[in-house]
Amino acid sequence: MAFKHLLSGRRGAVATITINRPDDRNALSTETVGELREALAQAKGDSEVRVIVITGAGKVFCAGADLNSFRRQQPELERYFQRRQLADLFLEMTELGKPTVARINGHALAGGFGLVASCDLAIAVDDAQFGMPEVNVGVFPFLIMAIVFRNLPRKAAMELMLTGKRIDAVEATRLGLINRHVRAERLDSEVDTLADELAKKSPIGMKLGLEAFYKMQDMSFPSAIAYLQDQLALLSLSDDLKEGVTAFFEKREPRFTGR
Repeated sequence: MAFKHLLSGRRGAVATITINRPDDRNALSTETVGELREALAQAKGDSEVRVIVITGAGKVFCAGADLNSFRRQQPELERYFQRRQLADLFLEMTELGKPTVARINGHALAGGFGLVASCDLAIAVDDAQFGMPEVNVGVFPFLIMAIVFRNLPRKAAMELMLTGKRIDAVEATRLGLINRHVRAERLDSEVDTLADELAKKSPIGMKLGLEAFYKMQDMSFPSAIAYLQDQLALLSLSDDLKEGVTAFFEKREPRFTGR
């Protein structure tokens, strides 16, 4: 389908979703979030797609929620359900069963910070900045708190939330928000190399592995161990696992089919 606020394309097994609102700093309006959910659902349902890259048009990755939503006159219950779309987006990103890579071409703030944290992997340009400045306008980053505290150390996350200060790509890497930062001219090649590497892996292995990661993180330790043992047994039934082991002993690249 055609999108109003997104660009969507595919290169081989890699789908790329671009927030295309550069004049509005790629803000997450209600309509934009709805389109993001639809684009991700399409990529999830496309058997040819093995990796999903998320990025922004222009020089900003995503500046977060559209603050005009706080000024607009509308029923509060309607506003509540519109904002709930963003919460649904973050939840759905844990259920894709395909790795997501954030291609961070510029600043990632507020909801954009949450979007980075929601991706499985992230590569940023050297001059990107990250932060949760909502507190400076009397708002608090409620909708991204659960994601942030699953990605950053507690004290570091609290300082960013309570002060609204920004950090650079070096600090974002140190804290574990992103995997690495590169010069702007290397961003595409770095993201493409990573995405292509991920696309070579077993789709069924990726699906079961990612599902297990997001489900077990809130389990007790004994429950997590038992659940993960069951998932390994399930994966052992796949053709991909048998192909991977066979290829290893035959000293060749595996030919994964996702079965």
